[in-house]
This record gives sequence, structure tokens and C-alpha cells, in this order.
Amino acid sequence: MQRYSLAALLRHGLNGHRGWQANWGVEQPQASYDAIVIGGGGHGLATAYYLAENHGLRRVAVLEKGWIGGGNTGRNTTIIRSNYLFPESAAFYDFSVKLYEKLSRTLNYNIMFSQRGMILLAHSRHDMENVSRWASAMHLNGIDAEILDAARVKKLVPIIDASPSARIPIYGGMNQPRGGSARHDAVAWGYARAAAARGVDIVQNCEVLGFETAAGRISGVVTSKGTIAAPKVAIAVAGHSSALAAKAGIELPVNSYALQAFVSEPVKPMLDTVVLSPATGMYFSQSDKGELVIGGGLDLYASYAQRGNFPTVEKTVAAMVDMFPSVGRLRFMRQWAGIVDVVHDSSPIIDRTSVPGLYINCGWGTGGFKAIPAGGWTFAHTIAHDDPHPLAKPFGFARFTSGAMIDEAAAAGIAH
Repeated sequence: MQRYSLAALLRHGLNGHRGWQANWGVEQPQASYDAIVIGGGGHGLATAYYLAENHGLRRVAVLEKGWIGGGNTGRNTTIIRSNYLFPESAAFYDFSVKLYEKLSRTLNYNIMFSQRGMILLAHSRHDMENVSRWASAMHLNGIDAEILDAARVKKLVPIIDASPSARIPIYGGMNQPRGGSARHDAVAWGYARAAAARGVDIVQNCEVLGFETAAGRISGVVTSKGTIAAPKVAIAVAGHSSALAAKAGIELPVNSYALQAFVSEPVKPMLDTVVLSPATGMYFSQSDKGELVIGGGLDLYASYAQRGNFPTVEKTVAAMVDMFPSVGRLRFMRQWAGIVDVVHDSSPIIDRTSVPGLYINCGWGTGGFKAIPAGGWTFAHTIAHDDPHPLAKPFGFARFTSGAMIDEAAAAGIAH
């Protein structure tokens, strides 16, 4: 990796950034690899990195239809948490938080992980009973959680309307102090640079058009840059998983929806935690630049359009202004939507497929970003050993025939 002096940094910055040495990427892929990862988002890049780092595979390629981090990794609200009810989910997502806690050192790249806490609001006595049960389950699973009364919520979130006359009353809530947020682009760039340094080829603007098989096994992929041979192929393309898997003759139990987010104009620091209101579906945090990063619920119709519709915007904004009146006059700077892949039980799929040599990582729904390190770690293990990692085994295809679903959305009222 090339290093630059201060003078060189200034010179490159003033001449239009010409002459930079690329930290990753090749224009043309090789004719064959030991493994191919389709998808240059966080999960695909992390998978390629851990294939090289943990399992010694060096002849690995990441094929990205667009640009690195241009899909859901660059279209989310950057929240990281492990506040889950079921032991299987708790173990998986807390492993991801633990990897995030040391990821900047691991990748030698500052991902700007800020453990500012994650507060779930309770708006009724029933909500308080739910968060008490939820926090107890987290404690049993060895995860940090604390119950908050209304006064404590007000102290942690001074801008919230916790008055007796509030339209949406605040009864209290629950906090996971180790939760927080990270810089989404930095996570993608950090994994990309680290993977490339270990010999992984990252090929952008390379669309996978189909799959090749020999003797019933995967033998390669057909792409817009030619046919590439590989005995192992992994799919990690989020909302487009079902469309790509169909090219291999596989039908996935996945539906794709738009999930919207918004960013306000920057203001002085006013919020140093992440706030989620499960009853309204609204959640937000403040970025290091001072912008409020706001999210809401799904646009509940199947779509591949990265924009969403206005009723969802209206519902999200109404809830936010009701609970935080002081932000009512802020202007939105940007709005977008990511295409999320939702499985029937709101849990992911990390497994081998019915085609030998073809593997799938999908179904993260609304929370794939926080799972990137653990998703990549366990998916790489599954590919390298042709057997699911112990943390990933509960999230395989077998649960759809055994009935051993892990439905956090139904149990705790929060989607993945």
C-alpha cells in the first residue's frame, strides 16, 4: 500500500486527484478463480476478506454490477445493535458487534464506529412490559441492556417531548449502551482495501448474466466481461437475491421491498444516541457532520425502485415531529431507498443451495449493515468448508421444512 507525505496529499488534492494509486480493483477478471463472490457490498466484500484472511484462499474475485458499496451498503442508516430476543439471533448479532468493536484495528481503516447507545422507546404500559421481557432475554443471552423510565429517557434525549400532554406519550424504554453507528462507506472501503491487499480481485461494472454447471455442480459464471470459471460461487446481492438465484434455477422464499431514509440539513450537536420508536417505525441519529439521519418502515409493496413513496415519508416525518417538535423546521437534504430482501420469518439465509458449489447470503431485511462482519465471517466459513458455520446453522434452508423459524419481528415487534 502506497503512503503519501503531507506535501503529496496537498499536491494530489489540488490537481484534481490525478495520480492516486488505486487501493483495490482490476479492470478485467482472470479466466478462473478458486471462489467467486457476487456482490460488492459490505457482505460480499467481508466474505472475500475472510476467505483470504481466515481460510487462506487467495484466488478470489468479487464481481460487482455497479460500484463498490453502491447498493444497500451505501443506502442505509448505519445502525449497529444486537438487541434481539431469541438466543440464535442474539449470538449472531452480538458476534457482529464484537467484530465491529475492533474492526478499525483489524482493517487498519477508521470505520468511525461510535458506541453511543441504542434506545427503544416505550409509549404505553404494554410497551414497558415488552421491553422488560426483551431486556431480560438479552441479559440471559449475555448482552447489555438497561430499562429506562421516562425521566431517564428525557435525560439521555433532551429534545424529546416527554410532557404529560405529548401526543405520543413517553413511558420509558430500553437502552443497549454498546449499540451505535458506523460510517457505511468506510466499512465497504475498509473491507475492499484489506481484501485487495490479500490478493482478492475486485471487479466493478461486471454484471453476472448466468451460471455454468458441469456434472450437476457449479463450474463458473457468465458475465458482461466474459465467462469466468470457479468451483465455488457465492451470492451476496441483498434485494436482488431472488432474481439472481432464479438464473440458477433456484426459487428463494424472499420478497424485495423499498426501505426509505432521509437526511436533514446539518445542525449543531443535539443528539448523541440512536433513538427508535417501534410503535411508529421511526428511528434517527445525528451524524458527525450534524445531519439527522432518519428512517422509517418498509414501503409494503414489492419493488426494485430505489425511491419509495410519499405516504411512508409522511408517516415517518409526522411521528418524528410529534416526538421531537424542535426539528420540525429542518429541511431535508436527501432522500433515498434501498432494496431489502425479506424472508417470511424476518431472519436471514446463510447456506448452501440445492446446486452444489453455489452458496447464498440473503434475507437481511432492514438490518443487513449491522450484520456485515458476522455475515462475512460465517459465510466465508460456509464456502470454505462447504458446511455452515455454527452461528449460521439456525439460519439455513432447513428451517423452512423443520418449522424452526426465528421470527424476531413477530416475537419482539422489530424487524431484522
